[in-house]
Amino acid sequence: MPRSPNRPRTALAALALPFAAALAMSPASAAAAEVGACARYAEKAVRTGRTQEGLHELSGIAASRRHPGVYWAHNDSNNHGTLFAIDESGKVLARFPLRGLRPRDAEDVAVGPCAPGSRRSCIYLADTGDNLLRRKEVWIGRIEEPDALDGRVLHVEADAFRYPDGARNTESVLVDPRSARLYVITKSVDGLGEVYRLDDMRDGHVGKATLVATLPTPATLARLTTAADQHPSGERVLLRTYTGVWELARPGARSLEEVFTAKPVPLTSATQMQGEAITYTFDGRAYLLAGEGEGSPIYRVDCADPAK
Repeated sequence: MPRSPNRPRTALAALALPFAAALAMSPASAAAAEVGACARYAEKAVRTGRTQEGLHELSGIAASRRHPGVYWAHNDSNNHGTLFAIDESGKVLARFPLRGLRPRDAEDVAVGPCAPGSRRSCIYLADTGDNLLRRKEVWIGRIEEPDALDGRVLHVEADAFRYPDGARNTESVLVDPRSARLYVITKSVDGLGEVYRLDDMRDGHVGKATLVATLPTPATLARLTTAADQHPSGERVLLRTYTGVWELARPGARSLEEVFTAKPVPLTSATQMQGEAITYTFDGRAYLLAGEGEGSPIYRVDCADPAK
């Protein structure tokens, strides 16, 4: 049985179950039903704050589904097993020690249902960084969202997976809000990357990454994807690179795999020394940009459509 760096692995067995219930049964579904997609974003990003002490290598950010206005964030390679709850100003609302996985190179975080049809929402931490392409196995940690921002120790269920044809460096993780399927996107110099679906993530088994899409290169600088996020509706995906932001939209899509076939459209970005994080807001009508470096600015790009 594969083991996490600290303890025996507890599998994400629920992710291997068939699609068992409609998204309307989960907290994310309620939000998706209430929000509409933004057809046109603002042309300028607004600075909302900056990263605070302790988040000097912020590498991932994702909007909480349980606490509107709260974002989960984490550090990169100097991650000491801590998850941060912050607001868009960067204020640290709580710090949660993690038990069950000591990340080696945590690169991104996503929030979605804990299992198909589940009413519970979970935080998915991607310990998938591998700049030197030496790791035989990488990890996804699943943490149920806490009811309160009280800084208690959070238990991590950690599962390993492998790529079919050798190591990959991935810095983006997404979870389908309908099926709870997990996806990662490679950080590629040739374009926006390859999309892998994570299969067979079950007890006593090393999961496998299955290639499902190769994203196009819509512009010269559209390469090296450092972060991604799925829209609450499951019909859009945000991608971030060091130089820009892209959105894939497929109205009526029944899965993220359908969204990955859409044409990437450039969106408003912001200049950051090392931009490594992006997330839709809780209602899906805006998105935040963050990056590494203590005191690094945090930006919000709002929807320019009339309020609905």
